[in-house]
Amino acid sequence: MLQSTNVQTLDRVVVRFSGDSGDGMQLAGNIFSNVSAGEGNQISTFPDYPAEIRAPQGSLSGVSGFQVHIGKGVHTPGDEADVLVAMNPAALKTNLQYLKPSGIIICDTDTFRPADLKKALYTTDDPIKELGIDPKRVMGVPMTTLLKNTLADSGMDPKAIMKCKNMLALGIICWLFDRPVESVLRKLQAKFAKKPAIYEANAKVIQAGWDYGHNTHSSMPTYRIETESTRPGTYTDVNGNTATAWGLIMASQKSGRPLFLGSYPITPATDILHELAKRKDLGVKACQMEDEIAGVCSAIGASYAGHLAVTSTSGPGLALKGEGIGLAVMAELPLVVIDVQRGGPSTGLPTKTEQTDLMQALYGRNGESPLCVVAAVSPTDCFTMAFEAARIAIEHMTPVILLTDAFIANGSSAWRIPEADEYPEIKPNFVTPEMLEKGWKPFLRDEESLVRYWAVPGMEGAMHRVGGLEKDVKTSVISTDGRNHEEMVRIRREKIARIADSIPELTVHGNPDAKTLLVGWGGTYGHLYTACEELNAQGRNVAFVQFRYINPMPKGALDLIRKYDNVIVAELNTGMFADYLQMHLPMKEIMRINKVEGQPFMVKEIVEGVIKHIDAKAK
Repeated sequence: MLQSTNVQTLDRVVVRFSGDSGDGMQLAGNIFSNVSAGEGNQISTFPDYPAEIRAPQGSLSGVSGFQVHIGKGVHTPGDEADVLVAMNPAALKTNLQYLKPSGIIICDTDTFRPADLKKALYTTDDPIKELGIDPKRVMGVPMTTLLKNTLADSGMDPKAIMKCKNMLALGIICWLFDRPVESVLRKLQAKFAKKPAIYEANAKVIQAGWDYGHNTHSSMPTYRIETESTRPGTYTDVNGNTATAWGLIMASQKSGRPLFLGSYPITPATDILHELAKRKDLGVKACQMEDEIAGVCSAIGASYAGHLAVTSTSGPGLALKGEGIGLAVMAELPLVVIDVQRGGPSTGLPTKTEQTDLMQALYGRNGESPLCVVAAVSPTDCFTMAFEAARIAIEHMTPVILLTDAFIANGSSAWRIPEADEYPEIKPNFVTPEMLEKGWKPFLRDEESLVRYWAVPGMEGAMHRVGGLEKDVKTSVISTDGRNHEEMVRIRREKIARIADSIPELTVHGNPDAKTLLVGWGGTYGHLYTACEELNAQGRNVAFVQFRYINPMPKGALDLIRKYDNVIVAELNTGMFADYLQMHLPMKEIMRINKVEGQPFMVKEIVEGVIKHIDAKAK
């Protein structure tokens, strides 16, 4: 075993939990993340689970993982793990590739039985030797035996006892990284508040795992993870979907518009519906509709009625909502469409991440159908960008598509809960009594922003109709005149362009004097930011920008990009944003780093890609 009698201090550490889909790895990882956030650590998580509802137990295809990076200066879940928890031989085989060469393995040796090894396609009876693992790196724990002994007098049936094994592993990890058991117990008590017997059993198992590590493997190193000084406030561990839901609630409060969600369940966006369905206490109306089309149409109806209207989905659902979104563009109604991107096309990779819906968001509707497209860059930024999407939709009377992805939607970060006064008031462009006196028409506009005015049904003197047919630019009645149609197309396009006046400019990170600019958008931010830091530490001068506002782009964005000799766009697709920039910068060479594997970037992939492009350009 590894020899050490001291507690070692680390700036950061990566832990990967892995086991069968029913082994509770997501729960164990989430609790460990939440407790670490409470200790003042920065965190970034990556749940990685299969699409199968329940693959055969112990099989390679049924392995589920949860990776968490904790410490100081954390922006990604980490390329490779320092510690791998493997609950069975299949988890060990499939996840060994994510472990550092010097990393520690904690495994359940009770599962190294012939039948388990056969399911995981081992050819020998010694998986450690077969996989070429140094035995000194392995902390073998008879977890199943220890679990049964711990709960022998609990009165629980064998199946219920086995469901507690993830907590035994969590107890060992809490010992290894000096996490307070009391904090874990508080999380469990909240989760099982209505099931005290289940709580008592899991609490006992957590303590047993901690004691096992402390008493049996005192020669193993234990670690203390450094914390950073943080801004005072209340912190929690939040995932992107939850943050998105909370951002919408904040926007509802700040706009004075009741929140309505019309949605149809789809992985990985369903948790937004779940979270908002809990918030009746805040006036939220969350309706599970019969399909994606009904979801968007119900939201359009709610928007017409004066609500902050939202529909949530993933790529396949966005395709189905296309005609409805076009109706909202033509009627110029505020609508927030949330697309949590996943692997495609069709059903594709429903539990994996990609950035492959960009062109669909920008152009996936019939006719000239401009709207605003924004993207969140991290789990916590989902709160801000959901708020921003709602602000833009209401203040500019337009549909807004918010792009997140499975990586940041399911992943989590430590988040400081903001105060209400940290976010601005959202000001709906309502029809005024003065306008009504002067003969208001539905498509009269604010001269500066070109935004039409919002008349909520029931407003005296503001009876009107809007719909999918083209309207006359002056009278607002149905028109088929060609010149009028061209003018309305121009106005709708220009209205979206003028949103740039109300969004922030790009922030340049890294070396401001660099000749190379690394560009990203959306949920790749943490990986690209870290890669930029590493490149500059190596003496490779690199600047970095991440786009959150895609249509319209921030003011000055294109002029900023023109200044750099080398422009490299990294994204989880085959080059959609690079193509988008190239369209606006036809004389500029846009280089690319692309990955379409259903997995987020590794930092080293970005670093190697940038160096390759710079060296090739230099030759």
